[in-house]
Amino acid sequence: MSQPDFREDADEAPLDPAAQKLQVKLRRLLLGSSLIMFAGLIAVFAAILYKINTNDDGPAEGGVAATVAVGPDAEVLSADLSDGMLLVLVREGTKTALLRFDALTGKNLGRTDFVSR
Repeated sequence: MSQPDFREDADEAPLDPAAQKLQVKLRRLLLGSSLIMFAGLIAVFAAILYKINTNDDGPAEGGVAATVAVGPDAEVLSADLSDGMLLVLVREGTKTALLRFDALTGKNLGRTDFVSR
């Protein structure tokens, strides 16, 4: 099979001035669009790195109170952390109550007693 000849000295007619202008214009357009694409990729990677480094999905270590006061004879049945509030379900003797605490300070925000009817 024959090999194509890509050398500069191949028998090729020189381009006329209009075609040369068009070729220069297309090269500039290609360079401009390539630079814009490169800048866009850098922006995307910068946004990803920013998002990874500023991740705030919850309280950090040490962001939760070390102790909370539930009562002397209370038995903790369940605890849940939701929207900066610590919800604790306790049993005190025969009564059951839901205690609400501020997750950062441990301050008691409220109490709901469950009664049977």
